[in-house]
Amino acid sequence: MHEITRRILAGDARGAARAITCIENDYPERSRILRELFPHTGRAKLIGITGTPGAGKSSLVDCLIGYLRKLGLKIGVVAVDPTSPFTGGALLGDRVRMQNHALDSGVFIRSMGTRGSHGGLSRNTRDAVRVLDAYGCDVILIETVGVGQSELDVMTIADTTVVVLTPGGGDSVQAFKAGIMEIADLFVINKADLPGVEKLRIEVEQMLDLAKHDALWRPPIVQTVSTTGQGMAELWEQVGQHQRFLQESGEGQVRRSRHLQEEVLDIVRDSLYQRLLGGIKTGRYRDELERVAAREADPYSAADRIVREWWGPTP
Repeated sequence: MHEITRRILAGDARGAARAITCIENDYPERSRILRELFPHTGRAKLIGITGTPGAGKSSLVDCLIGYLRKLGLKIGVVAVDPTSPFTGGALLGDRVRMQNHALDSGVFIRSMGTRGSHGGLSRNTRDAVRVLDAYGCDVILIETVGVGQSELDVMTIADTTVVVLTPGGGDSVQAFKAGIMEIADLFVINKADLPGVEKLRIEVEQMLDLAKHDALWRPPIVQTVSTTGQGMAELWEQVGQHQRFLQESGEGQVRRSRHLQEEVLDIVRDSLYQRLLGGIKTGRYRDELERVAAREADPYSAADRIVREWWGPTP
C-alpha cells in the first residue's frame, strides 16, 4: 500500500491534502492511490450545493458546517471555484469565506479550480471527494462554481443535490429551465430575510407542480438566512428525509451504481483522448490534419480515418 494511502486511512489530514494535490497535478502515483482507496469509500453522505452566482452558496455552506459540527460529524468540503487564467488555480478560493473552521481538525476544506470544465465542477472533483470519503468524513459538501443552467455535473457525484435560490435575483424562470431545475432534490431559498421570498416560493411550487407532479420524490423548499443560522436545522432534516427516501426506495443504490458506470466511461473517454493527443503531438496525424487545413479532406472523414486506425471500424 502506498504511504499516502496509509496516511489517509489513518485520518491524516496532510496525507489527504497531498493526495488531492497528486490528483490535480496528475502525478504518476495518482492512479495507484485511487485504486487503493476505492474499497474504503462509499460511506460518506455526498451533498451537492449548486445554484446561480450570488445566491450565497459559500455562506450557506459555512453556516451548515457549523451546525453539523455541533452534531459531532466530521465534514469535508470541496469548493469548486473559477480557474485563474494566470495561475490555473482556484481564484479567490471559498476557504476565504470559511475561516471560522480553519483551525477545526474535524473540517477539511479544499478549493479546486474548474480548469476548463463547463459543468460547474472540476474534472478531478470526483476523485477529491473519494479521498475525503476514505479519509473518514461523515458528510462531504460539494459546492459548485455557480454557472447557472450548465451546472449539472454535480448530479453525477452527489447523493442529494441542493439548489440554492435567492429572492430578488431576477427572472427566476431562467433558473427553472430544463437542467438545473431537474437535478434538484431540495430547494433552499437563501437570504430569506430579503423581500420577495413568498413570491419566489410560489414560483418554485408552481414549477414543481409541472415538473414533479408524478415523481416519487417532490423536492421540499427550505428558507434559510446564513448570516444568522436560521433554517439550518430544517435544511439538515430535509436532507435526512431525502437520504431515507433513497435508502427505502432503492433509488440510492441505483443512483450510486449509475454514477460509477458513468465514471468508468469518463475515465475511458479521457484516457483515449489523452492517447490521441499524444499521437498528434508526435506528428502521427500531421498529414491528415494538414490535408484538412488545406481543404483537401473534410474533418468528418479525417476523424473517421483516425478512429479506424486506432480502434478499428465503428460497430
